[in-house]
Amino acid sequence: MSEQQTKILRVGVTQEVDSLNPFISITRTGTDILRTGFDYLTVYNQEDYSPIGSLAESWETSQDKLTWTFKLRDGLKWSDGEPLTAEDPAWTFNKMLDDEVARTANGSYVKQWESVEATDEHTLVIKTKVPQATMLALDIPIVPEHVWSKVADIGAAPQFPMVGSGPYTIQEFKEAQFTKLKANPNFWRGKPKVEELHFIYYRNSDAAVTALQNGEIDLVNRLNPTQFDSLESNPDIARNKAQNRRFNEILINPGAATFDGKPIGDGNPALKDIKLRQAIATAIDSKTLVDKVWGGYAEEAQGYIPPVFGEFAWSPPEDLKREFSLDEANAMLDEAGYRKGPNGVRLDKQGKPLNLRLMTHAEANLDEVAGPFVKGWLAEIGINITLQPLSDNQVNESTTRGEFDLAFSGWNANPDPDYVLSLQTCASRPNAEGKGNTPDSFLCDEEYDELYNQQLQEFDRGKRVDLVKQMQEVLHDRATLVILGYDNALEAYRKDAFEGFPLQPREGGVIMNQQGYWGYYGATPAGEGPVPVFNDDGTASASDAETSEAADEESSNTGVVLAIVGGVILVLLVGGLLFARGRRRTADERE
Repeated sequence: MSEQQTKILRVGVTQEVDSLNPFISITRTGTDILRTGFDYLTVYNQEDYSPIGSLAESWETSQDKLTWTFKLRDGLKWSDGEPLTAEDPAWTFNKMLDDEVARTANGSYVKQWESVEATDEHTLVIKTKVPQATMLALDIPIVPEHVWSKVADIGAAPQFPMVGSGPYTIQEFKEAQFTKLKANPNFWRGKPKVEELHFIYYRNSDAAVTALQNGEIDLVNRLNPTQFDSLESNPDIARNKAQNRRFNEILINPGAATFDGKPIGDGNPALKDIKLRQAIATAIDSKTLVDKVWGGYAEEAQGYIPPVFGEFAWSPPEDLKREFSLDEANAMLDEAGYRKGPNGVRLDKQGKPLNLRLMTHAEANLDEVAGPFVKGWLAEIGINITLQPLSDNQVNESTTRGEFDLAFSGWNANPDPDYVLSLQTCASRPNAEGKGNTPDSFLCDEEYDELYNQQLQEFDRGKRVDLVKQMQEVLHDRATLVILGYDNALEAYRKDAFEGFPLQPREGGVIMNQQGYWGYYGATPAGEGPVPVFNDDGTASASDAETSEAADEESSNTGVVLAIVGGVILVLLVGGLLFARGRRRTADERE
């Protein structure tokens, strides 16, 4: 059977997969693939990020908010035909409670749980130690007990093909080459139209764009502005510009330590000084990065939560705003006692030159272009920077072990902010081997942790929003990370091969890296339209969206019509909040 007859969607990706183990993976690409292979108790709907039933069709909570009872759907099956029952999520969650390694990717969700029990094949009961506002936003893939209970090392690479419950099943994986999936005939929402889904790795976005132009792949994202603009006149390609759920940052190592406080890594000890970190943050110009690196396809830095989630997003008030100023940064360092040596490089408190490493992702547009800007700005305030380009996985591993001074990073957030907020807590720090939990900047701050615990237990939406904003103010002050900005998601696909894709959110949303599987599940081959719209009950209806071609004609101006083109799913809704799941998708490229 030919490739066209088989209906294959070929997706170009420019980030290596860290792991396809559902307990371990934290990167953008790894989690994107896993979301197609494994379902969840609940998912975020297409239109407004509201939680809707998935494996669980209903739920209730006790008056004290400490007991949650989920009812699973009838007739659920794994891809191998075995029944999927409440015993499977019970085993998944209990494994995370009992095994530190199993908590690597999503441990923050279960750390306050008391017990998990399947009381019958359709009923799952979770008891928590304290009220937990994230119980309908558990970003934890459910795995089959009959497979994973036989795995001796829960952190090991999985065996292929994998048994799953999502719209596709993962069949084959070749590191830094490809991941291949097939449609799951047992998926409870129904088998997708596309029979195979291939994620094909390219070392950089130039190679991926060339492959798209040559018809070797059908869909790609993470385009840079020049690439995106160059595709505007191609009649066979449709473009999509969407507000992103990602924040980009530079981490500043404040003294990496394990969850119990034991120092690890090799960060420069001078960076333990908050005054030095604040001066570095003052010397980085978000506006220049938006204009020169992202070509205007981005928003300037504000708070830790991206603007797309407007309800929880925070912008520093005038009295706290940190305006870019090299003069001010120099004055701050002078006042803090960092005098300049004879070569213009400042000396630390022990008289050693301030020579710092800036770890970058090799082949990443942001890191490659922004790195020299940052190096130049910090040179102006007497700090010598050495750029260290490494592969995505090397950056992930090194930052988790605390082996860095400064590092480019970033996360995709979820509609609920808890996950990305948890990355900055003391409890998120790893063990001595750099495994287990997954921190971001290695912040460990008593005030921040207290606010985190309060927001987790707060069910009053307005009060929780206020607590989340207070947390972002603390992060801004402590300066263990510098927000660089929020780039737009720039995507493109072959409209001669595909009618379109469901977007998340429906208007102005993204195709890839959604908080769910809608974009891939609803992919519609050319001539087989319209693109479906997914309802909250899991059913699909025909879209009244315009054609891909019509949408693309407007995309360069509004991005909204294009979004309507794919007519479905949500991924970035202003007013929601994100949940990032990347372990250290440190990444330019963590999930």
